[in-house]
Amino acid sequence: MVEGQVVLGALADEAGVRFGTSGARGPVTALTDRVCFAYADAFLQLLAAEGELGPGRALGLGVDLRPSSPRIAAALSSAANARGLRPVFLGALPSPALALWGLARGAPTAMVTGSHIPADRNGIKFTRRGGEISKADEAGMLALQVALPVGWFDRAGALLAPATLPPPDPSGAEEYAARYPGFFPAGALRGLRVGLWQHSAVGRELIGRVLAALGAELVPLGRTAEFVAVDTEAVSPADEARFRAWCAEHRLDALVSTDGDSDRPLVCDERGRFVRGDLAGVLTAAWLGAEAVVTPVSSSSVLERSGRFARVVRTRIGSPHVIEGMQRAAAEGLGSVVGYEANGGFLLQTPVARQGRTLSPLPTRDALIVILGLLAAARERALPLSALVDELPARFGHAARLQRFPVERSRARLEALLAGDEAAARAALEAELGPRFGRLVAWDALDGLRMTFDARALGGGAEDVVHVRPSGNAPELRCYTEADSDARARELAAQGEALLEGWR
Repeated sequence: MVEGQVVLGALADEAGVRFGTSGARGPVTALTDRVCFAYADAFLQLLAAEGELGPGRALGLGVDLRPSSPRIAAALSSAANARGLRPVFLGALPSPALALWGLARGAPTAMVTGSHIPADRNGIKFTRRGGEISKADEAGMLALQVALPVGWFDRAGALLAPATLPPPDPSGAEEYAARYPGFFPAGALRGLRVGLWQHSAVGRELIGRVLAALGAELVPLGRTAEFVAVDTEAVSPADEARFRAWCAEHRLDALVSTDGDSDRPLVCDERGRFVRGDLAGVLTAAWLGAEAVVTPVSSSSVLERSGRFARVVRTRIGSPHVIEGMQRAAAEGLGSVVGYEANGGFLLQTPVARQGRTLSPLPTRDALIVILGLLAAARERALPLSALVDELPARFGHAARLQRFPVERSRARLEALLAGDEAAARAALEAELGPRFGRLVAWDALDGLRMTFDARALGGGAEDVVHVRPSGNAPELRCYTEADSDARARELAAQGEALLEGWR
Protein backbone atom coordinates (compact mmCIF):
# COMPACT_ATOMS: atom_id res chain seq x y z
CA MET A 1 0.00 0.00 0.00
CA VAL A 2 1.42 3.40 -1.03
CA GLU A 3 1.61 5.85 1.84
CA GLY A 4 0.54 9.46 1.65
CA GLN A 5 -3.04 10.27 0.61
CA VAL A 6 -5.20 7.13 0.44
CA VAL A 7 -8.98 6.73 0.29
CA LEU A 8 -10.03 4.95 3.48
CA GLY A 9 -12.59 2.76 1.68
CA ALA A 10 -9.94 1.37 -0.67
CA LEU A 11 -7.54 0.67 2.20
CA ALA A 12 -10.32 -0.93 4.26
CA ASP A 13 -11.42 -3.19 1.41
CA GLU A 14 -7.86 -4.33 0.78
CA ALA A 15 -7.32 -5.06 4.48
CA GLY A 16 -10.70 -6.68 5.09
CA VAL A 17 -11.67 -4.30 7.91
CA ARG A 18 -15.22 -3.02 7.56
CA PHE A 19 -17.96 -1.30 9.50
CA GLY A 20 -20.47 -3.73 10.99
CA THR A 21 -23.53 -3.23 13.15
CA SER A 22 -21.50 -1.14 15.60
CA GLY A 23 -18.02 0.02 14.69
CA ALA A 24 -15.23 -1.16 12.41
CA ARG A 25 -14.28 -4.81 12.82
CA GLY A 26 -11.78 -7.25 11.36
CA PRO A 27 -9.15 -9.88 12.08
CA VAL A 28 -6.35 -8.70 14.37
CA THR A 29 -3.87 -9.44 11.60
CA ALA A 30 -5.76 -7.02 9.34
CA LEU A 31 -6.00 -4.29 12.01
CA THR A 32 -2.43 -3.13 11.45
CA ASP A 33 -1.15 0.15 12.86
CA ARG A 34 -1.50 1.62 9.39
CA VAL A 35 -5.15 0.61 9.03
CA CYS A 36 -6.07 1.76 12.54
CA PHE A 37 -4.23 5.05 12.02
CA ALA A 38 -6.20 5.55 8.80
CA TYR A 39 -9.58 4.91 10.44
CA ALA A 40 -8.75 7.36 13.22
CA ASP A 41 -7.56 9.99 10.75
CA ALA A 42 -10.81 9.72 8.77
CA PHE A 43 -12.85 10.01 11.98
CA LEU A 44 -10.97 13.12 13.06
CA GLN A 45 -11.27 14.66 9.61
CA LEU A 46 -15.02 14.09 9.67
CA LEU A 47 -15.34 15.84 13.02
CA ALA A 48 -13.07 18.72 12.03
CA ALA A 49 -15.09 19.34 8.85
CA GLU A 50 -18.24 19.67 10.96
CA GLY A 51 -16.65 22.01 13.49
CA GLU A 52 -16.39 19.50 16.34
CA LEU A 53 -12.60 19.53 16.64
CA GLY A 54 -9.75 21.96 16.92
CA PRO A 55 -6.06 21.90 17.93
CA GLY A 56 -5.51 20.67 21.46
CA ARG A 57 -8.97 19.14 21.82
CA ALA A 58 -9.18 15.79 23.61
CA LEU A 59 -9.82 12.38 22.06
CA GLY A 60 -10.81 9.79 24.66
CA LEU A 61 -9.42 6.30 24.17
CA GLY A 62 -10.39 3.07 25.92
CA VAL A 63 -9.68 -0.64 25.56
CA ASP A 64 -11.16 -4.01 26.45
CA LEU A 65 -9.00 -6.88 27.76
CA ARG A 66 -8.03 -8.46 24.43
CA PRO A 67 -4.25 -8.77 24.01
CA SER A 68 -4.33 -6.72 20.80
CA SER A 69 -6.32 -3.77 22.18
CA PRO A 70 -3.50 -1.64 23.72
CA ARG A 71 -1.47 -1.80 20.51
CA ILE A 72 -4.47 -0.65 18.44
CA ALA A 73 -5.22 2.16 20.91
CA ALA A 74 -1.61 3.32 20.63
CA ALA A 75 -2.00 3.58 16.84
CA LEU A 76 -5.13 5.69 17.35
CA SER A 77 -3.19 7.88 19.79
CA SER A 78 -0.53 8.43 17.12
CA ALA A 79 -3.19 9.56 14.66
CA ALA A 80 -4.57 12.03 17.20
CA ASN A 81 -1.10 13.45 17.85
CA ALA A 82 -0.51 13.79 14.11
CA ARG A 83 -3.67 15.94 13.89
CA GLY A 84 -2.61 18.14 16.82
CA LEU A 85 -5.10 16.64 19.26
CA ARG A 86 -4.63 15.54 22.84
CA PRO A 87 -5.21 11.80 23.33
CA VAL A 88 -6.59 10.92 26.77
CA PHE A 89 -6.25 7.23 27.63
CA LEU A 90 -9.05 6.15 30.00
CA GLY A 91 -7.58 2.65 30.34
CA ALA A 92 -9.50 -0.61 30.34
CA LEU A 93 -13.14 0.26 30.99
CA PRO A 94 -16.64 -0.54 29.68
CA SER A 95 -17.63 0.96 26.33
CA PRO A 96 -20.56 2.88 27.92
CA ALA A 97 -18.20 4.33 30.53
CA LEU A 98 -15.96 5.76 27.80
CA ALA A 99 -18.99 7.12 25.90
CA LEU A 100 -20.33 8.73 29.09
CA TRP A 101 -16.94 10.41 29.66
CA GLY A 102 -17.05 11.85 26.15
CA LEU A 103 -20.68 12.98 26.33
CA ALA A 104 -20.02 14.81 29.61
CA ARG A 105 -17.19 16.77 27.98
CA GLY A 106 -18.43 17.13 24.42
CA ALA A 107 -15.38 15.11 23.37
CA PRO A 108 -15.07 12.35 20.76
CA THR A 109 -13.98 8.89 21.84
CA ALA A 110 -12.69 5.68 20.28
CA MET A 111 -13.15 2.36 22.08
CA VAL A 112 -10.94 -0.53 21.00
CA THR A 113 -13.08 -3.64 21.32
CA GLY A 114 -14.35 -6.60 19.38
CA SER A 115 -17.26 -6.86 21.82
CA HIS A 116 -18.47 -10.48 21.90
CA ILE A 117 -16.40 -11.93 19.05
CA PRO A 118 -13.25 -14.09 19.56
CA ALA A 119 -9.88 -12.60 20.46
CA ASP A 120 -8.42 -13.18 16.99
CA ARG A 121 -10.69 -10.32 15.87
CA ASN A 122 -11.02 -6.79 17.19
CA GLY A 123 -12.55 -3.46 16.31
CA ILE A 124 -12.93 0.27 16.94
CA LYS A 125 -16.13 1.94 18.07
CA PHE A 126 -16.26 5.69 17.43
CA THR A 127 -18.40 8.16 19.35
CA ARG A 128 -18.71 11.87 18.57
CA ARG A 129 -19.73 14.53 21.07
CA GLY A 130 -23.44 13.71 20.60
CA GLY A 131 -23.14 9.92 20.67
CA GLU A 132 -22.23 7.03 18.37
CA ILE A 133 -21.41 7.78 14.75
CA SER A 134 -24.22 7.12 12.30
CA LYS A 135 -24.30 5.01 9.15
CA ALA A 136 -24.03 8.27 7.19
CA ASP A 137 -20.88 9.11 9.19
CA GLU A 138 -19.43 5.71 8.34
CA ALA A 139 -20.06 6.27 4.63
CA GLY A 140 -18.51 9.72 4.88
CA MET A 141 -15.38 8.34 6.55
CA LEU A 142 -14.91 5.64 3.92
CA ALA A 143 -15.02 8.27 1.16
CA LEU A 144 -12.31 10.45 2.73
CA GLN A 145 -8.67 10.57 1.77
CA VAL A 146 -6.57 9.85 4.83
CA ALA A 147 -3.05 11.07 5.53
CA LEU A 148 -0.60 8.21 6.10
CA PRO A 149 2.72 9.89 6.91
CA VAL A 150 5.50 8.68 4.63
CA GLY A 151 8.18 6.70 6.45
CA TRP A 152 6.09 5.95 9.53
CA PHE A 153 5.15 2.34 8.74
CA ASP A 154 7.05 -0.79 7.75
CA ARG A 155 6.00 -3.11 4.92
CA ALA A 156 3.69 -5.04 7.27
CA GLY A 157 1.91 -1.86 8.37
CA ALA A 158 3.48 -1.55 11.83
CA LEU A 159 4.65 1.82 13.12
CA LEU A 160 8.44 2.01 12.81
CA ALA A 161 8.58 4.05 16.01
CA PRO A 162 6.26 2.08 18.31
CA ALA A 163 3.52 4.28 19.71
CA THR A 164 2.92 4.64 23.42
CA LEU A 165 -0.22 5.50 25.34
CA PRO A 166 -0.49 8.24 27.95
CA PRO A 167 -0.83 7.08 31.58
CA PRO A 168 -4.39 5.83 32.25
CA ASP A 169 -6.87 8.44 33.49
CA PRO A 170 -9.30 6.77 35.96
CA SER A 171 -12.01 9.44 35.65
CA GLY A 172 -14.05 7.54 33.04
CA ALA A 173 -14.45 4.43 35.15
CA GLU A 174 -15.05 6.46 38.32
CA GLU A 175 -17.80 8.61 36.79
CA TYR A 176 -19.57 5.57 35.36
CA ALA A 177 -19.36 3.73 38.69
CA ALA A 178 -20.96 6.75 40.41
CA ARG A 179 -23.79 7.03 37.86
CA TYR A 180 -26.08 4.34 39.23
CA PRO A 181 -25.68 4.61 43.02
CA GLY A 182 -26.89 8.18 42.48
CA PHE A 183 -30.06 6.95 40.76
CA PHE A 184 -30.99 3.84 42.73
CA PRO A 185 -32.11 4.18 46.36
CA ALA A 186 -29.55 3.31 49.02
CA GLY A 187 -29.59 -0.39 49.76
CA ALA A 188 -31.73 -1.11 46.69
CA LEU A 189 -30.21 -4.59 46.36
CA ARG A 190 -29.85 -5.43 50.04
CA GLY A 191 -30.79 -9.04 50.76
CA LEU A 192 -29.90 -10.31 47.28
CA ARG A 193 -27.11 -12.84 46.80
CA VAL A 194 -25.75 -12.20 43.31
CA GLY A 195 -23.21 -14.25 41.39
CA LEU A 196 -20.94 -12.28 39.06
CA TRP A 197 -19.43 -14.32 36.23
CA GLN A 198 -16.30 -12.27 35.72
CA HIS A 199 -14.52 -14.21 32.90
CA SER A 200 -12.58 -11.56 30.91
CA ALA A 201 -15.24 -8.83 30.87
CA VAL A 202 -13.60 -5.42 31.07
CA GLY A 203 -16.22 -4.26 33.61
CA ARG A 204 -15.82 -7.20 35.97
CA GLU A 205 -14.32 -5.15 38.82
CA LEU A 206 -16.45 -2.04 38.31
CA ILE A 207 -19.75 -3.93 38.10
CA GLY A 208 -18.90 -5.80 41.30
CA ARG A 209 -18.23 -2.50 43.07
CA VAL A 210 -21.59 -1.06 42.02
CA LEU A 211 -23.52 -4.18 43.04
CA ALA A 212 -21.84 -4.16 46.45
CA ALA A 213 -22.41 -0.40 46.86
CA LEU A 214 -26.15 -0.99 46.43
CA GLY A 215 -26.17 -3.68 49.09
CA ALA A 216 -25.92 -6.94 47.14
CA GLU A 217 -23.96 -9.85 48.59
CA LEU A 218 -21.49 -10.55 45.80
CA VAL A 219 -20.20 -13.99 44.77
CA PRO A 220 -17.39 -13.65 42.15
CA LEU A 221 -17.19 -16.60 39.75
CA GLY A 222 -15.23 -17.84 36.73
CA ARG A 223 -12.52 -15.19 36.41
CA THR A 224 -10.07 -15.92 33.57
CA ALA A 225 -6.69 -14.57 32.51
CA GLU A 226 -7.25 -15.35 28.83
CA PHE A 227 -9.93 -13.58 26.78
CA VAL A 228 -13.27 -15.42 26.59
CA ALA A 229 -15.76 -14.55 23.84
CA VAL A 230 -19.22 -14.27 25.45
CA ASP A 231 -22.14 -13.71 23.09
CA THR A 232 -25.29 -12.71 24.96
CA GLU A 233 -27.42 -13.57 21.91
CA ALA A 234 -26.13 -17.13 21.53
CA VAL A 235 -25.64 -18.69 24.97
CA SER A 236 -24.34 -22.24 24.60
CA PRO A 237 -25.91 -25.31 26.27
CA ALA A 238 -22.65 -25.80 28.16
CA ASP A 239 -22.88 -22.28 29.60
CA GLU A 240 -26.55 -22.78 30.48
CA ALA A 241 -25.61 -25.91 32.42
CA ARG A 242 -22.81 -23.99 34.17
CA PHE A 243 -25.25 -21.22 35.17
CA ARG A 244 -27.69 -23.70 36.68
CA ALA A 245 -24.92 -25.41 38.62
CA TRP A 246 -23.54 -22.13 39.98
CA CYS A 247 -26.97 -20.90 41.07
CA ALA A 248 -27.68 -24.14 42.91
CA GLU A 249 -24.22 -24.48 44.47
CA HIS A 250 -24.01 -20.90 45.72
CA ARG A 251 -27.73 -20.41 46.51
CA LEU A 252 -27.90 -17.36 44.27
CA ASP A 253 -30.84 -15.02 43.75
CA ALA A 254 -29.41 -14.14 40.33
CA LEU A 255 -26.31 -14.60 38.20
CA VAL A 256 -25.06 -11.68 36.09
CA SER A 257 -22.29 -10.95 33.61
CA THR A 258 -21.58 -9.04 30.39
CA ASP A 259 -19.81 -9.51 27.08
CA GLY A 260 -16.18 -8.48 26.59
CA ASP A 261 -16.61 -4.70 26.58
CA SER A 262 -19.44 -4.80 29.13
CA ASP A 263 -22.12 -3.11 27.06
CA ARG A 264 -24.36 -6.20 26.71
CA PRO A 265 -25.81 -7.83 29.84
CA LEU A 266 -26.18 -11.47 30.70
CA VAL A 267 -28.72 -12.11 33.47
CA CYS A 268 -29.93 -15.45 34.86
CA ASP A 269 -32.70 -15.95 37.41
CA GLU A 270 -32.37 -17.86 40.67
CA ARG A 271 -32.68 -21.17 38.82
CA GLY A 272 -29.84 -20.30 36.45
CA ARG A 273 -32.32 -19.72 33.61
CA PHE A 274 -30.93 -17.20 31.12
CA VAL A 275 -33.16 -14.13 30.63
CA ARG A 276 -32.93 -13.27 26.94
CA GLY A 277 -31.77 -9.75 26.22
CA ASP A 278 -34.99 -8.73 24.50
CA LEU A 279 -37.06 -9.88 27.50
CA ALA A 280 -34.68 -8.10 29.86
CA GLY A 281 -35.14 -4.99 27.70
CA VAL A 282 -38.93 -5.08 28.12
CA LEU A 283 -38.62 -5.46 31.90
CA THR A 284 -36.02 -2.69 32.19
CA ALA A 285 -38.03 -0.27 30.03
CA ALA A 286 -41.14 -0.97 32.10
CA TRP A 287 -39.28 -0.48 35.42
CA LEU A 288 -37.97 2.86 34.15
CA GLY A 289 -41.48 3.93 33.10
CA ALA A 290 -40.51 4.48 29.46
CA GLU A 291 -43.20 5.77 27.13
CA ALA A 292 -41.59 5.01 23.75
CA VAL A 293 -39.37 1.99 23.07
CA VAL A 294 -37.19 1.46 19.99
CA THR A 295 -35.77 -1.97 19.14
CA PRO A 296 -34.67 -3.97 16.08
CA VAL A 297 -36.88 -6.41 14.18
CA SER A 298 -34.98 -9.31 15.77
CA SER A 299 -36.33 -8.57 19.25
CA SER A 300 -39.24 -10.60 20.62
CA SER A 301 -42.84 -9.61 19.93
CA VAL A 302 -43.33 -9.75 23.71
CA LEU A 303 -42.66 -6.00 23.57
CA GLU A 304 -45.90 -5.29 21.69
CA ARG A 305 -47.83 -8.08 23.37
CA SER A 306 -47.03 -6.73 26.83
CA GLY A 307 -49.10 -3.60 26.19
CA ARG A 308 -46.91 -1.62 28.58
CA PHE A 309 -45.75 1.13 26.24
CA ALA A 310 -47.47 3.94 24.34
CA ARG A 311 -45.26 3.62 21.27
CA VAL A 312 -43.04 0.88 19.82
CA VAL A 313 -40.66 1.50 16.90
CA ARG A 314 -38.88 -1.30 15.02
CA THR A 315 -35.57 -0.78 13.18
CA ARG A 316 -32.83 -2.65 11.41
CA ILE A 317 -30.29 -4.46 13.58
CA GLY A 318 -27.42 -2.45 15.01
CA SER A 319 -27.12 0.32 17.57
CA PRO A 320 -26.78 3.11 14.93
CA HIS A 321 -30.24 2.19 13.61
CA VAL A 322 -31.72 2.06 17.11
CA ILE A 323 -30.18 5.45 17.90
CA GLU A 324 -31.62 6.99 14.73
CA GLY A 325 -35.03 5.58 15.66
CA MET A 326 -34.75 7.01 19.18
CA GLN A 327 -33.77 10.41 17.84
CA ARG A 328 -36.85 10.48 15.60
CA ALA A 329 -39.10 9.37 18.47
CA ALA A 330 -37.70 12.08 20.74
CA ALA A 331 -38.14 14.69 18.00
CA GLU A 332 -41.80 13.69 17.78
CA GLY A 333 -42.23 14.48 21.47
CA LEU A 334 -43.15 10.95 22.52
CA GLY A 335 -42.03 11.43 26.12
CA SER A 336 -39.31 9.32 27.70
CA VAL A 337 -37.57 7.38 24.91
CA VAL A 338 -35.42 4.30 25.42
CA GLY A 339 -34.11 1.54 23.18
CA TYR A 340 -32.64 -1.91 23.46
CA GLU A 341 -31.23 -4.63 21.25
CA ALA A 342 -31.85 -8.37 21.27
CA ASN A 343 -28.39 -8.76 22.83
CA GLY A 344 -29.70 -6.85 25.86
CA GLY A 345 -27.73 -3.63 25.39
CA PHE A 346 -29.95 -0.78 26.64
CA LEU A 347 -29.91 2.85 25.45
CA LEU A 348 -31.35 6.04 26.97
CA GLN A 349 -32.22 8.82 24.53
CA THR A 350 -33.95 11.10 27.04
CA PRO A 351 -33.64 11.57 30.80
CA VAL A 352 -35.75 9.16 32.85
CA ALA A 353 -37.17 10.02 36.24
CA ARG A 354 -38.10 7.58 38.97
CA GLN A 355 -38.96 8.16 42.63
CA GLY A 356 -37.60 11.69 42.53
CA ARG A 357 -34.28 10.74 40.95
CA THR A 358 -33.27 11.39 37.35
CA LEU A 359 -30.93 9.36 35.15
CA SER A 360 -29.21 11.30 32.37
CA PRO A 361 -29.27 10.14 28.74
CA LEU A 362 -26.73 7.58 27.55
CA PRO A 363 -27.52 6.83 23.89
CA THR A 364 -25.17 3.89 23.55
CA ARG A 365 -25.45 0.25 24.60
CA ASP A 366 -25.22 -0.22 28.35
CA ALA A 367 -25.34 -3.44 30.38
CA LEU A 368 -25.35 -2.15 33.93
CA ILE A 369 -28.76 -0.44 33.83
CA VAL A 370 -30.31 -3.77 32.81
CA ILE A 371 -28.54 -5.77 35.52
CA LEU A 372 -29.44 -3.26 38.23
CA GLY A 373 -32.95 -2.57 36.93
CA LEU A 374 -33.97 -6.24 36.92
CA LEU A 375 -32.52 -6.90 40.35
CA ALA A 376 -34.13 -3.76 41.81
CA ALA A 377 -37.51 -4.61 40.25
CA ALA A 378 -37.42 -8.07 41.83
CA ARG A 379 -36.31 -6.67 45.20
CA GLU A 380 -38.98 -3.94 45.26
CA ARG A 381 -41.75 -6.46 44.73
CA ALA A 382 -40.19 -9.12 46.95
CA LEU A 383 -40.40 -11.60 44.08
CA PRO A 384 -37.84 -13.98 42.62
CA LEU A 385 -36.50 -12.81 39.28
CA SER A 386 -38.14 -15.79 37.58
CA ALA A 387 -41.57 -14.50 38.63
CA LEU A 388 -40.98 -11.16 36.90
CA VAL A 389 -40.04 -12.93 33.69
CA ASP A 390 -43.01 -15.29 33.93
CA GLU A 391 -45.40 -12.31 34.10
CA LEU A 392 -44.53 -11.44 30.49
CA PRO A 393 -46.62 -12.87 27.64
CA ALA A 394 -45.64 -16.46 26.89
CA ARG A 395 -43.35 -16.04 23.90
CA PHE A 396 -39.94 -17.67 23.87
CA GLY A 397 -36.88 -17.15 21.75
CA HIS A 398 -33.63 -18.85 20.92
CA ALA A 399 -30.65 -18.12 18.71
CA ALA A 400 -28.19 -20.25 16.78
CA ARG A 401 -25.15 -19.20 14.82
CA LEU A 402 -22.98 -20.80 12.18
CA GLN A 403 -19.40 -19.61 12.51
CA ARG A 404 -16.84 -19.29 9.71
CA PHE A 405 -19.67 -18.63 7.26
CA PRO A 406 -18.65 -15.97 4.70
CA VAL A 407 -21.05 -13.02 4.80
CA GLU A 408 -20.97 -12.67 1.02
CA ARG A 409 -22.18 -16.26 0.57
CA SER A 410 -25.08 -15.93 3.01
CA ARG A 411 -26.18 -12.61 1.51
CA ALA A 412 -26.12 -14.09 -1.98
CA ARG A 413 -28.24 -17.01 -0.79
CA LEU A 414 -30.86 -14.70 0.70
CA GLU A 415 -30.87 -12.48 -2.39
CA ALA A 416 -31.50 -15.51 -4.58
CA LEU A 417 -34.49 -16.53 -2.45
CA LEU A 418 -36.00 -13.05 -2.66
CA ALA A 419 -35.29 -12.49 -6.36
CA GLY A 420 -38.17 -11.44 -8.59
CA ASP A 421 -41.57 -10.11 -7.61
CA GLU A 422 -43.51 -10.92 -4.44
CA ALA A 423 -45.18 -13.98 -5.96
CA ALA A 424 -41.84 -15.41 -7.09
CA ALA A 425 -40.25 -14.75 -3.70
CA ARG A 426 -43.14 -16.44 -1.87
CA ALA A 427 -42.91 -19.48 -4.15
CA ALA A 428 -39.15 -19.76 -3.57
CA LEU A 429 -39.50 -19.41 0.19
CA GLU A 430 -42.31 -21.95 0.42
CA ALA A 431 -40.38 -24.45 -1.72
CA GLU A 432 -37.19 -24.03 0.31
CA LEU A 433 -38.61 -23.67 3.81
CA GLY A 434 -42.22 -24.84 3.80
CA PRO A 435 -41.56 -28.58 4.20
CA ARG A 436 -39.47 -27.88 7.31
CA PHE A 437 -41.32 -24.98 8.95
CA GLY A 438 -44.93 -24.99 7.67
CA ARG A 439 -47.12 -22.56 5.76
CA LEU A 440 -45.52 -19.16 5.19
CA VAL A 441 -47.77 -16.50 6.69
CA ALA A 442 -45.59 -13.38 6.33
CA TRP A 443 -42.03 -12.26 5.83
CA ASP A 444 -39.99 -9.11 6.39
CA ALA A 445 -36.71 -8.36 4.60
CA LEU A 446 -35.90 -5.16 6.51
CA ASP A 447 -32.76 -6.80 7.90
CA GLY A 448 -32.02 -10.35 6.82
CA LEU A 449 -35.16 -12.43 6.40
CA ARG A 450 -37.71 -12.69 9.23
CA MET A 451 -40.49 -15.20 8.47
CA THR A 452 -43.65 -16.22 10.29
CA PHE A 453 -45.03 -19.73 9.72
CA ASP A 454 -48.24 -21.53 10.59
CA ALA A 455 -46.77 -24.86 11.65
CA ARG A 456 -49.81 -26.44 13.29
CA ALA A 457 -49.95 -29.14 10.63
CA LEU A 458 -46.38 -30.06 11.61
CA GLY A 459 -47.04 -30.01 15.35
CA GLY A 460 -45.81 -26.45 15.83
CA GLY A 461 -47.55 -23.15 16.51
CA ALA A 462 -49.67 -20.74 14.52
CA GLU A 463 -46.99 -18.02 14.71
CA ASP A 464 -43.58 -19.67 14.64
CA VAL A 465 -40.88 -17.14 13.74
CA VAL A 466 -37.57 -17.90 11.99
CA HIS A 467 -35.22 -14.98 11.31
CA VAL A 468 -32.07 -15.58 9.24
CA ARG A 469 -29.44 -12.86 9.10
CA PRO A 470 -25.74 -12.61 8.23
CA SER A 471 -23.73 -11.09 11.09
CA GLY A 472 -22.58 -7.52 10.66
CA ASN A 473 -19.48 -8.08 12.81
CA ALA A 474 -18.00 -11.44 11.87
CA PRO A 475 -18.19 -14.25 9.26
CA GLU A 476 -21.26 -15.77 10.89
CA LEU A 477 -24.82 -16.60 9.86
CA ARG A 478 -27.41 -16.27 12.61
CA CYS A 479 -30.82 -17.81 13.08
CA TYR A 480 -33.21 -16.25 15.61
CA THR A 481 -36.44 -18.02 16.48
CA GLU A 482 -39.60 -17.24 18.43
CA ALA A 483 -42.44 -19.54 19.48
CA ASP A 484 -45.07 -20.18 22.14
CA SER A 485 -42.80 -22.49 24.15
CA ASP A 486 -39.10 -22.65 24.95
CA ALA A 487 -38.90 -26.19 23.59
CA ARG A 488 -40.44 -25.13 20.27
CA ALA A 489 -38.12 -22.12 19.96
CA ARG A 490 -35.12 -24.38 20.49
CA GLU A 491 -36.48 -26.94 18.04
CA LEU A 492 -36.90 -24.23 15.40
CA ALA A 493 -33.35 -23.01 16.01
CA ALA A 494 -31.98 -26.54 15.60
CA GLN A 495 -33.97 -27.00 12.38
CA GLY A 496 -32.81 -23.62 11.14
CA GLU A 497 -29.19 -24.44 11.89
CA ALA A 498 -29.49 -27.74 10.02
CA LEU A 499 -31.04 -25.96 7.04
CA LEU A 500 -28.38 -23.25 6.97
CA GLU A 501 -25.57 -25.82 7.13
CA GLY A 502 -26.75 -26.87 3.72
CA TRP A 503 -26.13 -23.34 2.43
CA ARG A 504 -22.36 -23.52 3.00
